Amino acid sequence: MNKILLFLFFIFSVSVSFAQKDSLQIGDRYADDQIYASISYAQFYQQPAVISKSGFSFGLSTGFLKDFILNKQGSFSFAIGVGYGYDYFNHNLKVQEINNSTVFSESINVNSNIFTSHNLDFPLEIRWRTSNAVKYDFWRIYTGVKFLYNFSNTFRFEENGTQFSYKNVSAYNNLQYGFTFSAGYDVINLHVFYNLTPIFKNATINSESIDTSILKFGLIFYIL
Repeated sequence: MNKILLFLFFIFSVSVSFAQKDSLQIGDRYADDQIYASISYAQFYQQPAVISKSGFSFGLSTGFLKDFILNKQGSFSFAIGVGYGYDYFNHNLKVQEINNSTVFSESINVNSNIFTSHNLDFPLEIRWRTSNAVKYDFWRIYTGVKFLYNFSNTFRFEENGTQFSYKNVSAYNNLQYGFTFSAGYDVINLHVFYNLTPIFKNATINSESIDTSILKFGLIFYIL
């Protein structure tokens, strides 16, 4: 019953949104509130010298952005949002949690070395677009920063036939932020996320600092 009510509320909200837009005239002030979803190819960068490039990895995210217009035409705006992000990395850094301390080493005899994370996302954007109050298909360039709060991370690997899994390791940097850039036309747009903070705190391997961070590029879809 609760799921049905939630679905009906969503349909009603969408209907009201479109009804409000249909009543606008060119030159009216308007906002472009949006639900977004993205899929990205992801890679670690600034890896330690002893760690090889990570394998195929990806990221998914979805959320809502509230739009605040900065001019009458609606071509410039500021947006804030909240969302959820999931990252999956096939990587080559061996991560263990031993006696409440995170230990890093080379994954020499390690198979299936996977890192996953679940984040709360808080994007902030400055937006330019060619839309108006009654034009919904338009070019856009959105750029800004995204803050991430990690509420779950897991490092798991297989070594000599034995499975190991470590959740919420102590050295993981739960608060991160990065640069975002999106550009395109209508619903489908190119999207880049460049993390400006390392994913680990005060981490070293063979006396070398681990400054590993994340780069993502893919597609982002804006709805409403």
